[in-house]
Amino acid sequence: MSERTPAVRMEHLTKTYHSDDDEDKTALADIDLTVETGDIFGIIGLSGAGKSTLVRCINGLEDYDSGSVKVRGREVKDLSPAELRDLRRRTGMIFQHFNLMPSRTVADNVGLPLRGSGRDRASRRARVSELLELVGLTELADHYPAELSGGQQQRVAIARALANEPDILLSDEATSALDPTTTRSILQLLRDLHDQLGITVVMITHEMSVIRQICNRVAVIDQGVIVEQGRVFNVFADPKAQLTKSFVATTSNLDKVKDLMAADSPLVALEPGQILMRMSYVSKEVSEALVSTISRRYNLDVNIIFGDIDVVEGAPLGGLVVRMGGDTENIRQAMEYLRSRNIGIEVLKS
Repeated sequence: MSERTPAVRMEHLTKTYHSDDDEDKTALADIDLTVETGDIFGIIGLSGAGKSTLVRCINGLEDYDSGSVKVRGREVKDLSPAELRDLRRRTGMIFQHFNLMPSRTVADNVGLPLRGSGRDRASRRARVSELLELVGLTELADHYPAELSGGQQQRVAIARALANEPDILLSDEATSALDPTTTRSILQLLRDLHDQLGITVVMITHEMSVIRQICNRVAVIDQGVIVEQGRVFNVFADPKAQLTKSFVATTSNLDKVKDLMAADSPLVALEPGQILMRMSYVSKEVSEALVSTISRRYNLDVNIIFGDIDVVEGAPLGGLVVRMGGDTENIRQAMEYLRSRNIGIEVLKS
């Protein structure tokens, strides 16, 4: 696949479900979306937003009414049955509920896609062993799914999805049934596999924390419409759509200041000459010790009430809530200085 050819390109994609009672439902409306080769691309929305329909259009499990879906440069609806089978072989998929066969061992589950692949038995066994080592389950090869934890079962499902060496991996709510610690370990595994194998990953989720941890690009879908998309850092730092803002708020503790203010907490009580201010990273181009800089340069007392800073795409993202006191003009100059350094400023209370 040429580097210039996107892994997935959707243009004006529309999909409507028709019913006998004439209550048609538009699942996807005029979708434009590009997943570049090597992306970890997140698609996030509420239940029923059209996420799963969209991902099923990628591997040809769902037809579409109009528009275009190209995978590796080929229009999906124009593929012959044999070409569709090849598309699905080269496009692995993992699901929320693992979809393992309970009567088969871990090794047999992983090896299922290799049947009919033209490999002999020894080659299939070697491939299964390689995959189990890749996902850290070598010692569980002869166990059955019921004997495994949820995280281990999802690792089996990931190994199975990689059996035929796909270059695209679709993940449909693959961590939704897992606890937070296991979710982090599965996402780290997917990140490692992406880096090691050079695979393109499309993540379908309703959790912004998943997007924040693993993805480089994200699209937000609401009732079948893409309302916002872009690089993860940019979308988190400056969300535009109301749905995106609500998703981003679920991953940050900074909004807790509003609860403290509503409760008239002593933490946010101000003395004369003080302000309560939220500082937010809105650009990757921030590397200075800003709190100490403004304290010294403008002779201010800056008390950090609390903060929430993470590293996304190699840059700090999040911010601080601070109580700042000093001369009014010095405070104004400090705020201007912070804005000039790509820090978002919001005065919450004065």
